[in-house]
Amino acid sequence: MQKRHNNIWWGPPRKFSTQSEERKISWLELFFDLVYAIVISRTTHWLAVNNTPGGILDYAYLIVIVFWGWYNGSQYYDMHGTPGIRTRLMTLWQMVAVAALAVTLYNPSDKAVGGATIAIAILQFFITYLWWSVGIYDKKHRRYNMPYTICYLAAFALIVITLFIPQPYKRILFWITLVLNFVPPFISSRILKEHSSDFSLSTSMIERLGLFTIIVFGEAILGVINGMNNVTDLNTTAWLCFGLGILVVFSLWWIFFSLIADRNSQRGLVKGTVISMIYIVTLASLGMIGASFPGLMNDLKPGANDVLSASRLIFSISIALFLFSIVMLSRHLVYPNEYQSRKRPIQLLLLSAGLVCLAVTILMPALSLILYLLCIFLLLVFIIVIITRSWFRIELKRLQENA
Repeated sequence: MQKRHNNIWWGPPRKFSTQSEERKISWLELFFDLVYAIVISRTTHWLAVNNTPGGILDYAYLIVIVFWGWYNGSQYYDMHGTPGIRTRLMTLWQMVAVAALAVTLYNPSDKAVGGATIAIAILQFFITYLWWSVGIYDKKHRRYNMPYTICYLAAFALIVITLFIPQPYKRILFWITLVLNFVPPFISSRILKEHSSDFSLSTSMIERLGLFTIIVFGEAILGVINGMNNVTDLNTTAWLCFGLGILVVFSLWWIFFSLIADRNSQRGLVKGTVISMIYIVTLASLGMIGASFPGLMNDLKPGANDVLSASRLIFSISIALFLFSIVMLSRHLVYPNEYQSRKRPIQLLLLSAGLVCLAVTILMPALSLILYLLCIFLLLVFIIVIITRSWFRIELKRLQENA
């Protein structure tokens, strides 16, 4: 009796076989998300001042590893979290590890690489421990989490090795660790099938992904605000560009949640993993939109060149990638049968809009910033009108049929 009482206080991980389809997001999870929001903010700020090809590669790696840490921590809580002390301490320790990464990103460049590598190694080791420890409490789960433990431990070893080798080998090993970190679900999926089991993203995890995207949307808005710091003369043109920047981000939010919100994942571990990987593109492109806006506002300075600026190119590529990621997400989500006939035309519309955005940027580099942002905004508004009109007609028809 005493042992059971202690277990209730300590709270061993919930067993894999006791998954809940409907679960309310806890306050601890929201607090956990906010810490990762700070890291995303630091990462996008870092990109804003390091928008070189090498800087973009490093930004991509940081976004992927940060999302990987967040996703694994969130999945662990969703599958194995309890109200006990152990779950809270595990969440706290991961928050400390990722907060340390945020600190290293503001260090001088010669110290940032080593400090960030150590912080990433600590985060990697902690996530490895999380999945390994589950097998101690839930022996039936060992065969599923073994690929995670082995691959994550191998990735940890490679991260440590990067501390002792020069570039470009350092970057190569870092990207190999990302492959190792995303391989396990595909291996575990085969093991699940061999035992006639299955696993899908829960509705609570889909909600968490949406909430995390909202946080990064906030970072994009912050990027627009920070862009005004580069403007010495806050005249009417500057304020109009500021307003259009906010409207562009808001339009992207409208499109995203009109098509992705309240949609469940298709069944299967692989489907859920693919969705999580597509979200990386979604979040990275949003972060790049915010990070590129300060550079965009430099076009308002007197004597700005008529050639295509790097910030404008990054901005357009980011919007195109964001629209493309929505298309890919929609291919792995469940929609009512009535929506199927309109889903593919809308997907083609989003793909076309992304290409038009790139074409406007590349073919008209001398376009003034205010006209450029206006073109992008009107393009997004056109998409919103089409989506809203299509969805409204479907819902109206369903109401008439049910009347």
